[in-house]
Amino acid sequence: MKKTLLEFTDSGIYCPKADVYLDPWRPVSKALISHAHADHSRWGHQHYISHEFSTPIIKHRLGGVEIASKKWGERFSIQGVHFSFHPAGHIVGSSQIKVEHKGETWVFSGDYKTYDDGYTTPFEPQKCDVFITECTFGIPSFKWPSQELIFDQIQQWWKENAEKGITSVLFGYSLGKAQRLSFHLREEVGPLLLHPVIHAHNEVVGSVKSLPPHQKLDKNIDPKKLKTALILAPPNAQDASWLKKWMPYKTAAASGWMATRGARRRRGYDTGFVLSDHADFYELTNAVKATEAQHVICTHGYTEIYSRFLNSKGIYATTADTPFEDEPVTTEEEKP
Repeated sequence: MKKTLLEFTDSGIYCPKADVYLDPWRPVSKALISHAHADHSRWGHQHYISHEFSTPIIKHRLGGVEIASKKWGERFSIQGVHFSFHPAGHIVGSSQIKVEHKGETWVFSGDYKTYDDGYTTPFEPQKCDVFITECTFGIPSFKWPSQELIFDQIQQWWKENAEKGITSVLFGYSLGKAQRLSFHLREEVGPLLLHPVIHAHNEVVGSVKSLPPHQKLDKNIDPKKLKTALILAPPNAQDASWLKKWMPYKTAAASGWMATRGARRRRGYDTGFVLSDHADFYELTNAVKATEAQHVICTHGYTEIYSRFLNSKGIYATTADTPFEDEPVTTEEEKP
């Protein structure tokens, strides 16, 4: 039986029977939003529906939009089609969107990771006929080390820098990665200072999922008195003029791309830590198998390679083009 509940259009992933879109990339009347990242939650839709944790974040980013909030697993109907949001484990509020109609079930994963990071609501696989999956890191060379190991490495790097009178500057995406770092990093050798953009995101995200209080980086802080600090900043602040006041300093990035040979050198960081909010190759494959889907549609990332891999394992897979980003490193909204 041909599955036609959702289709890929010029405006986004569309459900004709309900006349709604999932994470549309062009302005539409009604949009179901998987999570608050800029490539999935865009300005210009007339009506938004999201998980309740995403609602304040979307409002913070987009302003006074009309948005309805739903709880995990809450089933609601639009023109006879049933929808529900389920944890995706990517960032706070990130959701898989389940779509059900007359015995046919699709699940749009949005972005996800299956590893429980101790802060974000963990991924919950959903049985379905068709599973739309990202494959940002969909090749076997991507296998993440344990989060505990990575945070120990960051703490040790911070400590070694502090002992030499060198400030540590760690770059991570301001929505998602920064909250994960803020939650787990321990102020053992000095204070954790948050770039204003990250501090603002932490205040919003912390309103729905508690975060430790950390000091905001501002122009009144004397760098000479806080050389043991670790500054958490968005990636586009790497060449910011204010950094000169903190010399000498060392830079590092927290990203899944730090697992790629040469990525750290190409992007000009002193150090790289492999920490991603996306699933690695093995997490992707386990997630796909858990859905028991008859058809898997691979979107952004290593789509061709990963779909071929799934087909080689007897799982019918195709690809679809979307403008979603693989693992964003900067956005206009982050510019200081």
